[in-house]
Amino acid sequence: MKKIKAAILGSGNIGTDLMYKLERSEWLELTAMIGIDPASDGLQRARSRGYATYDNGIQAILDRPELADIVFDATAAKAHVRHAKVLKELGITAIDLTPAALGPFLCPVVNLRDHLEAPNVNLITCGGQATIPMVHAVNRVADVTYAEIVATISSKSAGPGTRSNIDEFTSTTRRGLEEIGGADRGKAIIILNPADPPIMMRNTVYCQVRNMNKEAIRQSVQEMAEQVREYVPGYRLRQDVLFDEDKVTIFIEVEGAGDYFEPYAGNLDIMTATAARIGEEFARYRLAAAPAGKGGDANAAQ
Repeated sequence: MKKIKAAILGSGNIGTDLMYKLERSEWLELTAMIGIDPASDGLQRARSRGYATYDNGIQAILDRPELADIVFDATAAKAHVRHAKVLKELGITAIDLTPAALGPFLCPVVNLRDHLEAPNVNLITCGGQATIPMVHAVNRVADVTYAEIVATISSKSAGPGTRSNIDEFTSTTRRGLEEIGGADRGKAIIILNPADPPIMMRNTVYCQVRNMNKEAIRQSVQEMAEQVREYVPGYRLRQDVLFDEDKVTIFIEVEGAGDYFEPYAGNLDIMTATAARIGEEFARYRLAAAPAGKGGDANAAQ
C-alpha cells in the first residue's frame, strides 16, 4: 500500500499528540517532527520513535522540501502566516491547526471534500470543531438565525499557544459558525476553568431558529454526534436537546483519547483527531488521482 509523506511543524503539545495519531494512519507516512527547541519533549519523543527531527523551524522544510507532501502546522497563528507563504511556494499542502484562518475552513462532517485541491486549509478552532457540527445539524432542518457557543476547557490544558491565540479563537470560531455551520450570525466565547482536578472540555450550543421542528432537530443532532464520534470517539451529547420557544440548546462533552494528553484535554484531542482525519482524506484523494501504477507524490510504505 502506498502512503503520502507528511511532517509536523511544531513540537509542542498539539504536534506531539498528532504524532501518535499519524503513526497509526494507513494513508500517511510521518517523516519528520520539526520544532525550535531541541530539548522539547515532542522532539525527544519523536527522535526515540525513529522519526527525523529538526529544531530550526520552517528552515528545515526549505532545506529539505522532499521531506513531505503535506505539512501539519501546529505552531501559532502569527507564525503560520509566514509558514503558509513558504509552503505554498514549495508546492506543499498546509493543514493549519492554528486559528490563522488563511485558507478555507474545514470541518470533516460538514465540508471535508470541498477543498481537496486547496494549498492551505484551516481547522478553525477546538471550539469550532466541537460545536459547528451541531449548528450545521440544526440549520439543515430548522434555519439558524443566531448561534452562540461557549467552550469551557481546563486551564491546565491551555498552553502558551492557546492562551496567545484567544482573540483569534473567538473571531475564527464565530466565522466558522456562520460560514460552515450556516448561522446567519454567530458568537463564540471561551472559558478557561481552573478547577482541580481538571474538567473535561464542555461546550454549550445555543441556536435561535426560524422553523422549529423538534423531532427533526433531535434526530439531526443525534446523527451528527455519531458521525463526529467516528474520528473523535470521546465526543458525546451530555443530555437530550432542550427546546424553549424558538431556541435550541445542546450540551456536548469531549473526552480525549489519552495518546499524549490526559483524557480531560478533549479540546486538544479534537484538533489532532480532526487533523488526522483531514490529512487522510487529502492522502486518499492524491493517491486516487495518481496515474495507474504510479504513486505520484506518494511513496511505498516500508
